[in-house]
Amino acid sequence: MLVALVVACAGVLAVAGVAFKGGTVVLGSCSLDSLRPLALGENSFLYADDGSLLGVIPSTRNRQPLQLAAIGPWLPRATVAIEDRRYWQHGALDYQGIARAFIRDVSARRIVEGGSTITQELVRNLYIGNARRTLSRKLKEACLAVKLARRWTKREILAAYLNEVFYGHHAYGAQAGAQTFFSTSADKLTLSEAALLAGLPQAPTAYDPFNDPTDALRRRNEVLRAMLANQTISQQQYTNAVSEPLGLKPGTLYNSMRHPNFFGWAEQQLVQEFGPARVEAGGLQVRTTLDPRMQNDAQVALASTLVQKTDPAAALVAIDPQTGAVKAMLGYLPNGGTLQFNMATQSGRTAGSAFKPFVLATAIDQGISVYSGFSGPPVLTISDPRCSTNGVPWTVHNYADESAGYMSLLDATANSVNTIFAQLVTLVGPASVATTAHEMGITTPLQPVCSITLGTQPINPLEMTDAYATLAARGIHHDPQGIQTVRDPSGTTIGRLTATGVQAIPQTTADQVTYALEGVVQHGTGTAASLGTRPVAGKTGTAENYIDAWFCGYVPQLAACVWVGYPKAETPLYNIEGFSGVFGGSLPAEIWQRFMTSATQTMPIEGFAYPQFTGHYAISPYTYTPPQTTTTTTTQTTNAPTPAPPPPGNGNGYGHGHGQGKGK
Repeated sequence: MLVALVVACAGVLAVAGVAFKGGTVVLGSCSLDSLRPLALGENSFLYADDGSLLGVIPSTRNRQPLQLAAIGPWLPRATVAIEDRRYWQHGALDYQGIARAFIRDVSARRIVEGGSTITQELVRNLYIGNARRTLSRKLKEACLAVKLARRWTKREILAAYLNEVFYGHHAYGAQAGAQTFFSTSADKLTLSEAALLAGLPQAPTAYDPFNDPTDALRRRNEVLRAMLANQTISQQQYTNAVSEPLGLKPGTLYNSMRHPNFFGWAEQQLVQEFGPARVEAGGLQVRTTLDPRMQNDAQVALASTLVQKTDPAAALVAIDPQTGAVKAMLGYLPNGGTLQFNMATQSGRTAGSAFKPFVLATAIDQGISVYSGFSGPPVLTISDPRCSTNGVPWTVHNYADESAGYMSLLDATANSVNTIFAQLVTLVGPASVATTAHEMGITTPLQPVCSITLGTQPINPLEMTDAYATLAARGIHHDPQGIQTVRDPSGTTIGRLTATGVQAIPQTTADQVTYALEGVVQHGTGTAASLGTRPVAGKTGTAENYIDAWFCGYVPQLAACVWVGYPKAETPLYNIEGFSGVFGGSLPAEIWQRFMTSATQTMPIEGFAYPQFTGHYAISPYTYTPPQTTTTTTTQTTNAPTPAPPPPGNGNGYGHGHGQGKGK
């Protein structure tokens, strides 16, 4: 203690001595330009599309800088009164304060006052950090304070100090302090609240009001007495303030968030776009694409359909097809629990027949007409060696082994006939299907195997919605985006949503697929998703043994996918909400319909573009005598003109293919 006292006293005397000699040594011994300010860090804030706060990406220090005028009147006054009462009269150094500190320290035979000004405290925090208290450090601190005072006004220095000073509990700066201790903003601090904050920087741990309210109250009243002595407040104001309780209201701004699934995904997008170092530095103001109204519509649709706590989980994603903007993203657990992963973006579940549009798009793109006729027996063995496993041919079933009869690809899509789509994949090639799916928005690696036509490989709801949005945008693919605008701490826009897309598949191809998917909702497996007079295109999907159920669909202005399943295991969806087995046209289609009814209520009703039908008639390479026996023939095609398409009908069969083959 004696050594520390000697060093401290020597420091204040040395600073005073140099200053009284005109500052020659001090001013020549340092340079602000040669120093880099210490990284203070500050929080970044994410907002929804309507400007409401979603949450905070915290830096290592909770910090939210403000202009002095936005801090309010009481905290600056209280800080000056307790930290540097002659702040507005002296320069960078307070010679009277230095002398006073020296006398008090010597008299007390311990360090009771340091003599540092707010300007000195600021340069210490900005440029020096927690260096040891030595004579050389004190000289450097004084030197830098003088230099800084020549560049900045008093108001600028005080504002900077109030924005970086530590109040405890990771709170740096006035705004973070106000939020942490009182759940309010700095401009709304009362006199007593401001006095409490102003007293904390001297010893944030010792005066911590959460852990030691008695000492905190004593310190607050000490600040109020200093304000009274400094004639900052009146006697009546002092009397009223000291009689008030601490009034703590612990804040949650920096550790709570709304819509955590979307928030986490948007944060990942920020890191991908700007890099982890830039995001960690903080200070970003981010407006996202999330529409809180649609997010609420999703919550209501899920909760009103899956009402029992024992019901399976579900995920819903909605995307604007014209931009790729994600408008809603929700993972839902009926029991109210939470998961450590995002079901919308991180789960991998088999899509079943919801994957068939990619096969149909591939076929159309290869010149096969949607009016090509195929026979759909209840069971079909595919002899193509590409489809064999260890030399064993691939056998495909329709739902309940029903015969679909002879029908066009339009009706085969509407009724989701597995045995017809198994034939189709042998015509177009599974590798081509994988390529089409990836171009349309599927990002998960896909194996080029024949069962790809039945959606047997795991994918997630976000990429499925993205791919269906490509169809809604008439073949133009936009990467899914969660960020509208990003502004740096100065308010400069450094990033914004990119609306330009890429023509992933030809417009005529997308239009014909959409036409086929309209039939799914009008008279096929997805009638539960109908929106009345509003045109809808979509597809059901059910995985093997009912372990996953999907409905993905769109109107011209919005695409959405719903997945239902048990997230922790591939558990069959049996006996749920009145369904003995949940398939894509049941609960997922109902959830989709409820969501879209609300989400599109302010959108004008728009029709899809009537397609220009293209392609030749392809005939299946398989014939059936009897239905469960197959022989291989040569593919036959003709380039006869395509007749004008009839209105969608009910088709000739009732097969509802899925996954490996037994679902809807």
